[in-house]
Amino acid sequence: MNASRIRGVFFRYYFNIKDFSQLSDLFYWPLVDILLWGLTSLWIQKQTEVSNLPLILMTALIFWQITWRGSLSISFNLLQEFWHRNLVNLFSTPLTVSEWICGSLILGACKLLISVAFGGMMVYILYSLNVFALGWAFLPFAMLLFIFGWTIGFLSSAMIIYWGHKVEMFAWMLPFLFAPFSAVFYPIQVLPAWAQTISWSLPTTYVFEGMRQILHGHAFPQSFFWISLLLNVLFLALSILLFRMMFLKSLKKGLGRLE
Repeated sequence: MNASRIRGVFFRYYFNIKDFSQLSDLFYWPLVDILLWGLTSLWIQKQTEVSNLPLILMTALIFWQITWRGSLSISFNLLQEFWHRNLVNLFSTPLTVSEWICGSLILGACKLLISVAFGGMMVYILYSLNVFALGWAFLPFAMLLFIFGWTIGFLSSAMIIYWGHKVEMFAWMLPFLFAPFSAVFYPIQVLPAWAQTISWSLPTTYVFEGMRQILHGHAFPQSFFWISLLLNVLFLALSILLFRMMFLKSLKKGLGRLE
């Protein structure tokens, strides 16, 4: 064992900690986990009796996977072109940005169907819980969450297409930035007042709140559905415009600089 070589290895990776992705591992992910599971634990602790609690948590978990997968269906495809050094080749063809977006969305929808079906089957086999107990309401809720996932995907892709590899962690970080405010595993009342204001401005909050209402025996919350849909359409349109704008700016500077 050579102390100088050990010291060299230590400093080789120590100086990499200044990289954005390394800092996120140190601070961002622990904070998100503490917020999500801490708030969930506090809510459960205050309940004397919560009906269908395991089913509520498992359904919320499957629903959150829909949002996360929807986001990755956009950003991950773009990152693959970075990793394979194929970005310039791809957009030097007659392929337009709109065509790339449509192809990515179709593939993402197909992968999502497989993931949700597999996840639901595993939950039933392992825990004897049917996450499709929502009935037909599962479909509109899933659609709303998938659309918001696209919104997040375009937001992260807009940053990646302009700044490149140094911000690629946004593909994984951005979806979980919205998780604590979306009241995924706990009711929105658990959050402080200022956080509830942010929560009601997100389309995902209405889905998770509506999901819990149905599992508690209430009717389908139509007002929640329409509010979530309107917010989704607005945010998705803005995120696509931002992505196109950042792509055009990056194109002027040269896509080759990103590889």
